[in-house]
Amino acid sequence: MNQPVPEPVFETLLNRLSDRTATVGVIGLGYVGLPLAAACARAGFKVTGFDIDEAKTTALGKGLSYIDAVASEELAGHVSARRFEATSDFAHLKHCDAVVICVPTPLSKHREPDLSYVSGTAEQIADRLRPGHLIVLESTTYPGTTLEVLKPILEAGGLRSGADFWLGFSPEREDPGNDRYHTASIPKVVAGDGEQASDLMKALYGAVVDTVVPVSTPSVAEAVKITENVFRAVNIALVNELKVIYDAMGIDVWEVIDAASTKPFGFMPFYPGPGLGGHCIPIDPFYLTWKSREYGLPTRFIELAGEINVAMPKYVVGRLRDELDQQQSVALGAAAILVLGLAYKKNVSDIRESPSFALIELLEKHGCKVEFHDPHVGEIPMTREHADLAGRKSSDLTAEAVAQYNAVLVSTDHDAIDYQLVANSAKLIVDARNAFARRGLAGAHIVKA
Repeated sequence: MNQPVPEPVFETLLNRLSDRTATVGVIGLGYVGLPLAAACARAGFKVTGFDIDEAKTTALGKGLSYIDAVASEELAGHVSARRFEATSDFAHLKHCDAVVICVPTPLSKHREPDLSYVSGTAEQIADRLRPGHLIVLESTTYPGTTLEVLKPILEAGGLRSGADFWLGFSPEREDPGNDRYHTASIPKVVAGDGEQASDLMKALYGAVVDTVVPVSTPSVAEAVKITENVFRAVNIALVNELKVIYDAMGIDVWEVIDAASTKPFGFMPFYPGPGLGGHCIPIDPFYLTWKSREYGLPTRFIELAGEINVAMPKYVVGRLRDELDQQQSVALGAAAILVLGLAYKKNVSDIRESPSFALIELLEKHGCKVEFHDPHVGEIPMTREHADLAGRKSSDLTAEAVAQYNAVLVSTDHDAIDYQLVANSAKLIVDARNAFARRGLAGAHIVKA
Protein backbone atom coordinates (compact mmCIF):
# COMPACT_ATOMS: atom_id res chain seq x y z
CA MET A 1 0.00 0.00 0.00
CA ASN A 2 1.45 3.37 -1.01
CA GLN A 3 2.25 5.82 1.79
CA PRO A 4 0.83 9.35 1.35
CA VAL A 5 3.39 11.90 0.18
CA PRO A 6 4.07 14.45 2.96
CA GLU A 7 2.92 17.95 2.14
CA PRO A 8 5.93 20.26 1.68
CA VAL A 9 6.74 22.30 4.78
CA PHE A 10 6.19 25.65 3.06
CA GLU A 11 2.72 24.76 1.79
CA THR A 12 1.78 23.39 5.21
CA LEU A 13 2.74 26.63 6.95
CA LEU A 14 1.10 28.79 4.25
CA ASN A 15 -2.14 26.84 4.62
CA ARG A 16 -2.08 27.05 8.41
CA LEU A 17 -1.56 30.81 8.26
CA SER A 18 -4.26 31.24 5.62
CA ASP A 19 -6.89 29.22 7.48
CA ARG A 20 -5.73 30.64 10.85
CA THR A 21 -5.00 27.30 12.46
CA ALA A 22 -1.37 28.33 13.09
CA THR A 23 -0.09 29.26 16.53
CA VAL A 24 1.53 32.69 16.69
CA GLY A 25 4.19 33.48 19.29
CA VAL A 26 4.81 37.11 20.25
CA ILE A 27 8.00 37.87 22.17
CA GLY A 28 7.89 41.10 24.20
CA LEU A 29 4.48 42.04 25.60
CA GLY A 30 4.81 45.79 25.79
CA TYR A 31 3.22 48.64 23.85
CA VAL A 32 3.86 46.86 20.53
CA GLY A 33 3.72 43.17 21.37
CA LEU A 34 0.55 43.05 23.46
CA PRO A 35 -1.67 44.93 20.96
CA LEU A 36 -0.29 42.68 18.20
CA ALA A 37 -0.99 39.55 20.26
CA ALA A 38 -4.55 40.75 20.90
CA ALA A 39 -5.06 41.49 17.20
CA CYS A 40 -3.83 38.01 16.25
CA ALA A 41 -6.16 36.41 18.80
CA ARG A 42 -9.01 38.58 17.51
CA ALA A 43 -8.28 37.27 14.00
CA GLY A 44 -8.71 33.69 15.21
CA PHE A 45 -5.12 32.59 15.76
CA LYS A 46 -4.03 30.84 18.92
CA VAL A 47 -1.42 33.13 20.46
CA THR A 48 1.35 32.52 22.97
CA GLY A 49 2.89 35.66 24.41
CA PHE A 50 6.41 35.60 25.84
CA ASP A 51 8.01 38.05 28.26
CA ILE A 52 10.89 37.78 30.72
CA ASP A 53 8.89 39.77 33.28
CA GLU A 54 6.94 37.12 35.19
CA ALA A 55 4.79 39.77 36.87
CA LYS A 56 3.52 40.72 33.42
CA THR A 57 2.84 37.16 32.27
CA THR A 58 1.05 36.40 35.54
CA ALA A 59 -1.21 39.44 35.17
CA LEU A 60 -1.92 38.66 31.52
CA GLY A 61 -2.73 35.05 32.37
CA LYS A 62 -5.48 36.42 34.61
CA GLY A 63 -6.78 38.62 31.81
CA LEU A 64 -5.42 41.83 33.33
CA SER A 65 -3.97 44.26 30.81
CA TYR A 66 -1.48 47.02 31.64
CA ILE A 67 -1.59 48.57 28.14
CA ASP A 68 -4.27 51.15 27.37
CA ALA A 69 -4.73 49.85 23.80
CA VAL A 70 -5.81 46.40 25.06
CA ALA A 71 -8.82 46.32 27.37
CA SER A 72 -8.72 43.79 30.19
CA GLU A 73 -12.23 42.68 29.23
CA GLU A 74 -11.08 41.74 25.73
CA LEU A 75 -7.92 40.07 27.01
CA ALA A 76 -9.87 38.02 29.55
CA GLY A 77 -12.11 36.83 26.72
CA HIS A 78 -9.12 35.61 24.73
CA VAL A 79 -7.71 33.87 27.80
CA SER A 80 -10.96 32.10 28.63
CA ALA A 81 -11.41 31.03 25.00
CA ARG A 82 -7.85 29.64 25.06
CA ARG A 83 -6.83 31.92 22.22
CA PHE A 84 -4.15 33.63 24.33
CA GLU A 85 -1.71 32.52 26.99
CA ALA A 86 1.33 34.29 28.43
CA THR A 87 4.52 32.69 29.63
CA SER A 88 8.16 33.39 30.48
CA ASP A 89 9.15 29.85 29.47
CA PHE A 90 10.70 30.01 26.01
CA ALA A 91 10.46 26.25 25.64
CA HIS A 92 6.92 26.89 24.35
CA LEU A 93 8.43 28.43 21.19
CA LYS A 94 8.65 24.94 19.69
CA HIS A 95 4.85 24.83 19.58
CA CYS A 96 4.57 28.08 17.60
CA ASP A 97 4.39 28.23 13.81
CA ALA A 98 5.16 31.94 13.51
CA VAL A 99 7.24 33.89 16.03
CA VAL A 100 7.17 37.70 16.09
CA ILE A 101 9.91 39.63 17.93
CA CYS A 102 8.73 42.86 19.60
CA VAL A 103 11.58 43.65 22.01
CA PRO A 104 13.17 47.05 22.81
CA THR A 105 15.97 48.51 20.68
CA PRO A 106 17.38 51.32 22.85
CA LEU A 107 20.46 53.46 22.34
CA SER A 108 23.62 53.17 24.37
CA LYS A 109 24.95 56.15 26.32
CA HIS A 110 27.05 56.96 23.24
CA ARG A 111 23.95 56.99 20.96
CA GLU A 112 24.85 53.67 19.36
CA PRO A 113 22.32 50.88 18.69
CA ASP A 114 21.85 48.43 21.53
CA LEU A 115 20.66 45.24 19.85
CA SER A 116 21.26 43.05 22.89
CA TYR A 117 17.54 42.37 23.30
CA VAL A 118 17.18 41.38 19.65
CA SER A 119 20.30 39.19 19.72
CA GLY A 120 19.36 37.57 23.02
CA THR A 121 15.88 36.80 21.74
CA ALA A 122 17.29 35.40 18.50
CA GLU A 123 19.49 33.05 20.49
CA GLN A 124 16.47 31.85 22.48
CA ILE A 125 14.65 31.14 19.21
CA ALA A 126 17.68 29.51 17.61
CA ASP A 127 17.82 26.94 20.41
CA ARG A 128 14.25 25.88 19.53
CA LEU A 129 14.21 26.60 15.79
CA ARG A 130 12.68 23.87 13.66
CA PRO A 131 11.83 23.39 9.99
CA GLY A 132 8.61 25.22 9.19
CA HIS A 133 9.07 28.23 11.46
CA LEU A 134 8.36 31.79 10.29
CA ILE A 135 10.41 34.32 12.27
CA VAL A 136 9.48 37.99 12.08
CA LEU A 137 11.25 41.02 13.53
CA GLU A 138 9.09 44.06 14.35
CA SER A 139 11.54 45.96 16.58
CA THR A 140 12.64 49.21 14.95
CA THR A 141 16.27 49.15 13.89
CA TYR A 142 18.68 50.19 11.13
CA PRO A 143 18.40 48.86 7.56
CA GLY A 144 20.17 45.52 7.34
CA THR A 145 19.53 44.22 10.86
CA THR A 146 17.22 41.35 9.87
CA LEU A 147 19.66 39.85 7.39
CA GLU A 148 22.96 40.92 8.95
CA VAL A 149 22.25 40.31 12.65
CA LEU A 150 19.17 38.13 13.08
CA LYS A 151 19.69 35.72 10.17
CA PRO A 152 23.24 34.54 11.08
CA ILE A 153 22.16 33.78 14.67
CA LEU A 154 19.21 31.72 13.46
CA GLU A 155 21.27 29.89 10.84
CA ALA A 156 24.09 29.01 13.26
CA GLY A 157 22.49 25.64 14.05
CA GLY A 158 22.47 24.50 10.43
CA LEU A 159 18.94 25.39 9.29
CA ARG A 160 18.74 27.80 6.36
CA SER A 161 16.47 30.79 5.79
CA GLY A 162 14.30 30.28 2.73
CA ALA A 163 14.72 26.49 2.79
CA ASP A 164 14.11 25.23 6.34
CA PHE A 165 12.58 28.29 7.96
CA TRP A 166 11.50 31.73 6.77
CA LEU A 167 12.46 35.19 7.93
CA GLY A 168 10.85 38.60 7.56
CA PHE A 169 10.56 42.15 8.89
CA SER A 170 7.46 44.27 9.48
CA PRO A 171 7.86 47.63 11.23
CA GLU A 172 5.51 48.39 14.09
CA ARG A 173 3.32 51.46 13.70
CA GLU A 174 1.62 51.69 17.07
CA ASP A 175 0.52 55.14 18.24
CA PRO A 176 -0.46 55.00 21.94
CA GLY A 177 -3.50 57.09 22.73
CA ASN A 178 -4.68 57.35 19.11
CA ASP A 179 -8.38 56.48 19.13
CA ARG A 180 -8.72 56.77 15.36
CA TYR A 181 -6.26 54.03 14.44
CA HIS A 182 -5.45 50.69 16.05
CA THR A 183 -3.28 47.69 15.18
CA ALA A 184 -5.67 46.15 12.65
CA SER A 185 -6.56 49.40 10.86
CA ILE A 186 -3.00 50.71 10.35
CA PRO A 187 -1.53 49.60 6.99
CA LYS A 188 1.24 47.04 7.62
CA VAL A 189 4.48 47.11 5.65
CA VAL A 190 5.88 43.58 5.23
CA ALA A 191 8.94 42.03 3.60
CA GLY A 192 10.44 38.55 3.56
CA ASP A 193 13.85 37.06 2.92
CA GLY A 194 12.89 35.62 -0.45
CA GLU A 195 9.62 35.05 -2.32
CA GLN A 196 8.31 32.28 -0.07
CA ALA A 197 8.98 34.31 3.06
CA SER A 198 7.14 37.25 1.50
CA ASP A 199 4.13 35.04 0.75
CA LEU A 200 4.09 33.83 4.36
CA MET A 201 4.36 37.39 5.68
CA LYS A 202 1.41 38.45 3.54
CA ALA A 203 -0.60 35.45 4.72
CA LEU A 204 0.11 36.12 8.41
CA TYR A 205 -0.49 39.86 8.46
CA GLY A 206 -3.23 39.70 5.85
CA ALA A 207 -5.25 37.71 8.35
CA VAL A 208 -4.67 40.26 11.11
CA VAL A 209 -4.74 43.76 9.56
CA ASP A 210 -6.94 45.45 6.98
CA THR A 211 -4.17 46.48 4.58
CA VAL A 212 -0.82 44.82 3.83
CA VAL A 213 1.87 46.78 1.97
CA PRO A 214 4.54 44.40 0.59
CA VAL A 215 8.01 45.77 -0.18
CA SER A 216 10.91 44.06 -1.89
CA THR A 217 13.34 43.32 0.96
CA PRO A 218 13.58 43.47 4.76
CA SER A 219 16.10 46.32 4.41
CA VAL A 220 13.52 48.40 2.55
CA ALA A 221 10.94 47.70 5.27
CA GLU A 222 13.47 48.68 7.94
CA ALA A 223 14.21 51.89 6.03
CA VAL A 224 10.48 52.70 5.86
CA LYS A 225 10.21 52.84 9.63
CA ILE A 226 13.39 54.87 10.03
CA THR A 227 12.20 57.32 7.36
CA GLU A 228 8.85 57.82 9.10
CA ASN A 229 10.55 58.69 12.36
CA VAL A 230 13.28 60.86 10.81
CA PHE A 231 10.53 62.85 9.08
CA ARG A 232 8.82 63.57 12.39
CA ALA A 233 12.03 64.24 14.32
CA VAL A 234 13.32 66.77 11.77
CA ASN A 235 10.01 68.61 11.46
CA ILE A 236 9.51 68.78 15.23
CA ALA A 237 13.04 70.14 15.57
CA LEU A 238 12.20 72.77 12.95
CA VAL A 239 9.17 74.08 14.86
CA ASN A 240 11.10 73.91 18.14
CA GLU A 241 13.76 76.14 16.59
CA LEU A 242 11.09 78.45 15.20
CA LYS A 243 9.54 78.64 18.66
CA VAL A 244 12.80 79.95 20.13
CA ILE A 245 13.27 82.45 17.29
CA TYR A 246 9.69 83.72 17.29
CA ASP A 247 9.61 83.97 21.08
CA ALA A 248 12.59 86.31 20.92
CA MET A 249 10.59 88.39 18.39
CA GLY A 250 7.46 88.42 20.56
CA ILE A 251 5.58 86.20 18.09
CA ASP A 252 3.38 83.28 19.20
CA VAL A 253 4.57 80.21 17.25
CA TRP A 254 1.29 78.37 17.89
CA GLU A 255 -0.70 81.18 16.31
CA VAL A 256 1.67 81.11 13.34
CA ILE A 257 1.25 77.34 12.88
CA ASP A 258 -2.54 77.52 13.18
CA ALA A 259 -2.70 80.22 10.52
CA ALA A 260 -0.24 78.42 8.23
CA SER A 261 -2.36 75.27 8.53
CA THR A 262 -5.19 76.98 6.65
CA LYS A 263 -3.16 76.61 3.46
CA PRO A 264 -4.71 73.62 1.68
CA PHE A 265 -1.45 72.48 0.10
CA GLY A 266 2.29 72.58 0.73
CA PHE A 267 2.16 72.73 4.54
CA MET A 268 1.79 70.12 7.27
CA PRO A 269 1.50 71.28 10.89
CA PHE A 270 3.93 70.09 13.54
CA TYR A 271 3.91 71.51 17.05
CA PRO A 272 6.70 72.43 19.48
CA GLY A 273 7.10 71.03 22.97
CA PRO A 274 9.51 70.60 25.87
CA GLY A 275 11.43 67.85 24.08
CA LEU A 276 10.82 64.54 22.34
CA GLY A 277 9.37 61.46 24.00
CA GLY A 278 8.27 57.93 23.19
CA HIS A 279 10.37 55.02 22.09
CA CYS A 280 10.53 55.87 18.39
CA ILE A 281 11.24 59.49 17.51
CA PRO A 282 14.00 60.32 20.04
CA ILE A 283 15.84 57.05 19.34
CA ASP A 284 15.28 55.55 15.90
CA PRO A 285 16.82 58.30 13.72
CA PHE A 286 20.15 57.70 15.43
CA TYR A 287 20.09 54.09 14.24
CA LEU A 288 20.37 55.46 10.70
CA THR A 289 23.05 57.94 11.79
CA TRP A 290 25.09 55.05 13.19
CA LYS A 291 24.61 52.86 10.12
CA SER A 292 25.49 55.66 7.72
CA ARG A 293 29.00 55.82 9.18
CA GLU A 294 29.63 52.41 7.62
CA TYR A 295 29.29 54.15 4.25
CA GLY A 296 31.23 57.26 5.23
CA LEU A 297 28.19 59.47 4.83
CA PRO A 298 27.13 62.30 7.17
CA THR A 299 23.57 62.69 8.49
CA ARG A 300 23.57 66.41 9.16
CA PHE A 301 19.81 66.94 9.26
CA ILE A 302 19.26 64.08 11.69
CA GLU A 303 22.07 65.09 14.02
CA LEU A 304 21.08 68.76 14.00
CA ALA A 305 17.47 67.83 14.71
CA GLY A 306 18.64 65.71 17.61
CA GLU A 307 20.68 68.57 19.05
CA ILE A 308 17.71 70.97 18.86
CA ASN A 309 15.22 68.55 20.39
CA VAL A 310 17.58 67.49 23.18
CA ALA A 311 18.16 71.16 24.06
CA MET A 312 14.46 71.97 24.51
CA PRO A 313 14.20 71.01 28.21
CA LYS A 314 17.01 73.45 29.00
CA TYR A 315 15.22 76.16 27.03
CA VAL A 316 11.97 75.56 28.93
CA VAL A 317 13.75 75.63 32.30
CA GLY A 318 15.42 78.86 31.23
CA ARG A 319 12.03 80.44 30.47
CA LEU A 320 10.77 79.26 33.86
CA ARG A 321 13.81 80.82 35.59
CA ASP A 322 13.26 84.15 33.85
CA GLU A 323 9.55 84.29 34.68
CA LEU A 324 10.14 83.40 38.34
CA ASP A 325 12.63 86.22 38.55
CA GLN A 326 10.40 88.77 36.78
CA GLN A 327 7.03 87.89 38.31
CA GLN A 328 7.97 86.74 41.81
CA SER A 329 11.59 87.80 42.36
CA VAL A 330 12.25 84.18 43.31
CA ALA A 331 15.46 82.42 42.33
CA LEU A 332 14.99 79.15 40.47
CA GLY A 333 16.94 77.22 43.10
CA ALA A 334 14.57 78.39 45.85
CA ALA A 335 11.37 77.54 43.98
CA ALA A 336 8.82 74.77 44.47
CA ILE A 337 7.66 73.51 41.08
CA LEU A 338 4.77 71.27 40.03
CA VAL A 339 5.39 69.50 36.73
CA LEU A 340 2.06 68.87 35.07
CA GLY A 341 2.19 65.61 33.11
CA LEU A 342 4.77 62.83 33.26
CA ALA A 343 3.81 60.72 30.22
CA TYR A 344 5.51 61.54 26.94
CA LYS A 345 2.24 62.45 25.19
CA LYS A 346 -1.31 63.39 26.13
CA ASN A 347 -3.93 60.93 27.37
CA VAL A 348 -1.63 57.90 27.77
CA SER A 349 0.38 56.37 30.61
CA ASP A 350 3.45 55.73 28.44
CA ILE A 351 6.51 57.38 30.03
CA ARG A 352 9.19 56.08 27.65
CA GLU A 353 11.80 58.77 26.93
CA SER A 354 9.46 61.42 28.34
CA PRO A 355 10.95 64.93 28.39
CA SER A 356 9.31 65.34 31.81
CA PHE A 357 12.14 63.30 33.29
CA ALA A 358 14.73 65.67 31.82
CA LEU A 359 12.77 68.64 33.18
CA ILE A 360 12.54 67.16 36.70
CA GLU A 361 16.21 66.26 36.77
CA LEU A 362 17.28 69.68 35.47
CA LEU A 363 15.13 71.49 38.02
CA GLU A 364 16.39 69.39 40.90
CA LYS A 365 19.96 69.94 39.76
CA HIS A 366 19.27 73.67 40.16
CA GLY A 367 18.01 73.03 43.70
CA CYS A 368 14.25 73.16 43.09
CA LYS A 369 11.73 71.18 45.07
CA VAL A 370 9.86 69.29 42.35
CA GLU A 371 6.66 67.26 42.40
CA PHE A 372 4.50 66.03 39.52
CA HIS A 373 0.86 65.41 38.76
CA ASP A 374 -0.31 62.99 36.08
CA PRO A 375 -3.84 61.53 35.98
CA HIS A 376 -2.53 58.52 34.02
CA VAL A 377 0.66 57.80 35.98
CA GLY A 378 0.09 57.30 39.70
CA GLU A 379 3.67 56.34 40.50
CA ILE A 380 6.99 56.45 38.64
CA PRO A 381 8.03 52.87 37.88
CA MET A 382 11.58 51.59 37.88
CA THR A 383 13.37 52.53 34.66
CA ARG A 384 16.93 51.98 33.49
CA GLU A 385 17.59 55.68 32.88
CA HIS A 386 15.79 57.24 35.86
CA ALA A 387 16.07 54.72 38.66
CA ASP A 388 16.48 57.47 41.28
CA LEU A 389 12.97 58.77 40.51
CA ALA A 390 11.26 55.39 40.92
CA GLY A 391 8.52 55.27 43.52
CA ARG A 392 7.58 58.93 43.45
CA LYS A 393 3.82 59.38 43.45
CA SER A 394 1.60 61.79 41.58
CA SER A 395 0.58 64.73 43.77
CA ASP A 396 -3.04 65.70 44.28
CA LEU A 397 -4.34 68.47 42.08
CA THR A 398 -6.37 70.67 44.40
CA ALA A 399 -6.64 74.45 44.55
CA GLU A 400 -4.90 74.48 47.93
CA ALA A 401 -2.05 72.27 46.71
CA VAL A 402 -1.49 74.23 43.49
CA ALA A 403 -1.35 77.52 45.39
CA GLN A 404 1.62 76.25 47.41
CA TYR A 405 3.93 76.03 44.38
CA ASN A 406 5.89 78.94 42.99
CA ALA A 407 5.13 77.71 39.49
CA VAL A 408 3.34 75.02 37.50
CA LEU A 409 5.23 73.75 34.48
CA VAL A 410 3.07 72.10 31.80
CA SER A 411 4.99 69.27 30.17
CA THR A 412 2.12 67.02 29.00
CA ASP A 413 -1.32 68.38 28.09
CA HIS A 414 -3.62 65.57 29.27
CA ASP A 415 -7.31 66.27 28.69
CA ALA A 416 -8.18 64.93 32.16
CA ILE A 417 -6.40 67.82 33.91
CA ASP A 418 -8.59 70.58 35.37
CA TYR A 419 -6.92 73.54 33.64
CA GLN A 420 -9.43 76.03 34.98
CA LEU A 421 -8.56 75.03 38.55
CA VAL A 422 -4.85 75.42 37.80
CA ALA A 423 -5.38 78.78 36.09
CA ASN A 424 -7.35 80.05 39.10
CA SER A 425 -4.93 78.76 41.74
CA ALA A 426 -1.38 78.93 40.40
CA LYS A 427 0.97 81.83 41.04
CA LEU A 428 2.76 81.23 37.74
CA ILE A 429 2.15 78.83 34.85
CA VAL A 430 4.80 78.07 32.24
CA ASP A 431 3.03 76.22 29.43
CA ALA A 432 5.22 74.24 27.03
CA ARG A 433 2.20 72.71 25.24
CA ASN A 434 -0.09 75.71 24.60
CA ALA A 435 -2.67 73.85 26.72
CA PHE A 436 -4.19 76.90 28.38
CA ALA A 437 -4.53 79.07 25.28
CA ARG A 438 -6.24 76.20 23.45
CA ARG A 439 -8.88 76.25 26.20
CA GLY A 440 -9.32 80.00 26.12
CA LEU A 441 -7.50 80.52 29.43
CA ALA A 442 -5.19 83.51 29.66
CA GLY A 443 -3.60 85.87 32.17
CA ALA A 444 -0.35 87.60 32.94
CA HIS A 445 0.66 84.65 35.09
CA ILE A 446 0.27 82.20 32.15
CA VAL A 447 3.25 82.24 29.79
CA LYS A 448 4.20 79.99 26.91
CA ALA A 449 7.54 78.25 26.65
